[in-house]
Amino acid sequence: MQPLLIRQAVHLCSRPVKGSHRHGVLCKQLLLGSVRHCNAGIREQRATELIHGENSPVGKTARTLKTSAPYRVASAFRSELKDCKRIVIKLGSAVITRDDECGLALGRLASIVEQVSMLHNEGREILMVTSGAVAFGKQHLRHQIMMSMSMRQTLNQGSGRSGSSMVDPRACAAVGQSGLMSLYDNMFTQYGVIVSQVLVTKPDFHNDITRNNLQSTMMELMRLKILPIVNANDAVAPPAEPDKDLTGVRNPKLCMPRSRRPRHVQDRDVISIKDNDSLAARLAVEMHADLLVIMSDVDGIFTRPPGQDGSRLLHTFNPAGDLAGIVFGEKSRVGMGGMESKVKSATWCLERGTSVVICNGTGKDNIINIVQGKKIGTFFTSSQATGCPVDMQAINAREGGRKLQSLKPTERADIVHCLANLLIEKKADLLAANKLDIEAARRSGVAAPNLARLVLTDSKLQSLSDGLHQIAESSHNNVGRVIKKTKIAEGMMLQQVTVPIGVLLVIFESRPDCLPQIAALAIGSANGLLLKGGKEASHSNRFLHALVQEALEPYHCRDAVALVSRREDIVDLLQLSEYIDLIIPRGSSQLVKQIQEESKGIPVLGHSEGVCHVYVDKDANPEMALKIIRDAKCDYPAACNAMETLLIHKSLLKSEFFDSVTDMMRAENVIIHAGPKLSSQLKFGPSPAHSMRIEYGGLECAVEVVNSVYDAIDHINNYGSSHTDTIVTDNADTAKRFLNGVDSACVFHNASNRFADGYRFGLGAEVGISTARIHARGPVGVEGLLTTKWILEGSGNAARDFTELGQKFTHEYLPLPETAAPPADTAPPIDAVGG
Repeated sequence: MQPLLIRQAVHLCSRPVKGSHRHGVLCKQLLLGSVRHCNAGIREQRATELIHGENSPVGKTARTLKTSAPYRVASAFRSELKDCKRIVIKLGSAVITRDDECGLALGRLASIVEQVSMLHNEGREILMVTSGAVAFGKQHLRHQIMMSMSMRQTLNQGSGRSGSSMVDPRACAAVGQSGLMSLYDNMFTQYGVIVSQVLVTKPDFHNDITRNNLQSTMMELMRLKILPIVNANDAVAPPAEPDKDLTGVRNPKLCMPRSRRPRHVQDRDVISIKDNDSLAARLAVEMHADLLVIMSDVDGIFTRPPGQDGSRLLHTFNPAGDLAGIVFGEKSRVGMGGMESKVKSATWCLERGTSVVICNGTGKDNIINIVQGKKIGTFFTSSQATGCPVDMQAINAREGGRKLQSLKPTERADIVHCLANLLIEKKADLLAANKLDIEAARRSGVAAPNLARLVLTDSKLQSLSDGLHQIAESSHNNVGRVIKKTKIAEGMMLQQVTVPIGVLLVIFESRPDCLPQIAALAIGSANGLLLKGGKEASHSNRFLHALVQEALEPYHCRDAVALVSRREDIVDLLQLSEYIDLIIPRGSSQLVKQIQEESKGIPVLGHSEGVCHVYVDKDANPEMALKIIRDAKCDYPAACNAMETLLIHKSLLKSEFFDSVTDMMRAENVIIHAGPKLSSQLKFGPSPAHSMRIEYGGLECAVEVVNSVYDAIDHINNYGSSHTDTIVTDNADTAKRFLNGVDSACVFHNASNRFADGYRFGLGAEVGISTARIHARGPVGVEGLLTTKWILEGSGNAARDFTELGQKFTHEYLPLPETAAPPADTAPPIDAVGG
């Protein structure tokens, strides 16, 4: 019946009628009226498109931002929040009130006002529900009472009730409401926003007339681009009552589609207006808001009160499945609600089609970030979670690492051997997955250096497999190896032994072959591992991770190595200092710098750039120098140990050697950029280098002239990245000065920079290259993934035996037990350098 009415209205609107202006208006009213009374899922947005046309400006605007409608479905994912148009923002008392509960926290309030103004000026419809009137009034009345007290009363107030506590909260609210509104008016005026005050009480929502009047007033204010600021009229409000009418809050049937609900479960289930949380929820539903943001003084919903052992922040909350696992604490220090009240209100709101986020109101730009879809606070959703949360992945990785540590060395080695074999056995499927990544990368215009890192080949997989076998063979003495043994005194033996670091987070870009190498090193050292690869290698990474889990399965350690799928999860992982012990970023300098800046209390091991140098001394062998330059630049230009700057002694500038270098680079299609000194000595030549600190990552490099080995050392220490630098010379004294003077992780004499690699150093493979000075430096193999612990075996000894009873320390260093030598390196080189 109703769809037919809509079709008739559309038909009438489309008929050309002479003098049809009034006819068209009536038809549009008929159509919108039909939609408002239709329960068949047709929205006002679609009606607007039908009336004005899908491609008209009005029709397009209707689709730009989500329009509020009587029957809505809440956003299932955070990414959908950026389309929300009508937003209710609730400011809790703990957010805008000072710690002494007398007065407002003006700094926090100013930040919130700025964010709300930005959203309002973008064209979004914002409603604010604010607390703070009582605190604002309390501040004024306390001052008034203090002024009216006698000297005796002032001196004796500490023994009795204070002036502020003697005042009834209703009186505080009556005084504070006008002052609070005046403050908001002044603040919003700075951003060109007009505000209005709307005071409501619980009976206003029980009476159909006043409720409709309230809704009409709010709609008109928003139409006039005026921002309504709503507050409960605490000056006349009755005392809070128990939740007698929260019938819908924990009613799981409300999560069902309306067509499947029992008849007795209807939308008339209402929420008690007993605090500003419930007021905001009721208002959001009445006004058909798309989003409700509830701001508190905590980061969101925790599994138990924040600060308690085992408490964990929930970034998403599904009331149907997660509510039973929450332990609520006491309510906030100010205000009438607590977290339980917020959860009840948010759940009631979600069930009626309004999205909800509970967040910390003291955080920077939290409102803006929420509307942009960023992971701030707790997002309420009726969708079931499809994957394991990243914090649980980290917890599981720690447990999985402990299981690995409990295995015998031969069992850990068997896992790595199995992974190496799987790479060959399932090569065809792996290359097919890699082909999908390559094709997608070409379509999206990925740069040539990154595309080269993405490609897997038969030979690369064979080299990778051989390298993993080597890691397995050399892993038997990784964990539990005694590196120091001391007899402290008679009956006391102290040993320092190797143990895993714990849980590693390795973030890498483009290179899928990194995944099995890093996994093998982590397994061989009994570390838990979280991996985050680049999205350009998503198919390859998922397949390789599945192989890793297949290898771990026989020993029930699948969770020891986890793959993080979403880039936004990295931000959360960088906060998990209680679960993650070391972060190793492998990729662009931008990635590494970002990780170093955002990591909260977790050490970061890595290098931000690979600006590597080759210095050709005046005493260099020309043929050797040409060979090293070609290899350092052209063997694998995308690697982080490739040469980026060539330094040449000034005496070689006008020699045949310099011509040979330029001819070779031209033949290899290497683009040359001249340094400042070289440019000044050439009338015609290559383009000048924009900077001497550039990591080109391709067939491109800078060339500069230096006056001496000391000049070369100064240049490298000033412009290099402390990665790998080489001197080519036959003069032993000059080489010694260079090797001692260059402050880099790797410094070579008469050898290509490309040897800065874990495999070529005999480490089997590397988890990355570190330019840091603590823990590990240079190529980081399995040794860099281990730390130590001290084991002391005594015979009932006490410290007082040595201070009072005369027992003496011996501190005798004992020989270490012999360990098997690592196997000879037989596998071909692996280009495992992260660059």
